[in-house]
Amino acid sequence: MQSKSKGPSLAWRFQRLLQIDAMNLVILIIGVYIVWSIISALIDNPARYLPSPIAVALSSVDMLYKGLLPSYFGDTLMRLISGSIIGLAVGIPFGLVLGINRTVADMFHPIMNFFQSVSGIAIFPIVVIWWGNSDKTIFAVILYTAFFPIAFNVLSGVREIPIRYISAARTLGASRFQVIKDVLLPGAMPHIATGSRLSIGFAWRAVIAGEMLAGQQGLGWMIFTGQDADRTAEVVLGMMLIGVTWIILDHYLLRPFEADTIERWGLVQR
Repeated sequence: MQSKSKGPSLAWRFQRLLQIDAMNLVILIIGVYIVWSIISALIDNPARYLPSPIAVALSSVDMLYKGLLPSYFGDTLMRLISGSIIGLAVGIPFGLVLGINRTVADMFHPIMNFFQSVSGIAIFPIVVIWWGNSDKTIFAVILYTAFFPIAFNVLSGVREIPIRYISAARTLGASRFQVIKDVLLPGAMPHIATGSRLSIGFAWRAVIAGEMLAGQQGLGWMIFTGQDADRTAEVVLGMMLIGVTWIILDHYLLRPFEADTIERWGLVQR
């Protein structure tokens, strides 16, 4: 009796994915470098309007030597991590608790939809009035931006769970905590994964904008002060760091988490 041939192992598939990603990344970097260099060489006063890749690289070396770039990047990343963790830690239970009662869930759904559609930058002026241009203001905006998308997505996921599942669990004597743990949480997991990705993405934008507007050190502040001082190379460097950092976070952390969560709970199959 012949044994069935096994498919490619997970480690092999992951290694293959990294090889393809690395090849695509190299091609993209080369293409961007060539186009960027050509445009920079053709325009007047490139140092002001579009510095060459070499000029941007030299500015990064100078800021690394002075210790400024690691400090700015670290400040921005710590604000994102702390604000996102607290926003998710509060938003997920909040959405689940609201979902215990279907009447309460239906009542809060439009309210949550309203707040999650109002960006964190839109509330920035009122937060500045409360706490001024401080780290507390930036953190409040990040927390607001991270909280409502995840809470709204969790609440939406809970509302899609058939009511008979909740009723069956209660008939079997399940407590409210057991209903949340065994019915609502598993049923809302795909929405939790999607909402987490959205929340962190919105929070990343809020961090950058908040640093610009509040004048607190970070990548956003580096871009804003670079524009004021006519240091365009620093502005471009900051933009590149923001984009590359998000690509790494989204492609290698958030997107795989979302895809694996959806696959695990049986909604799609690869």
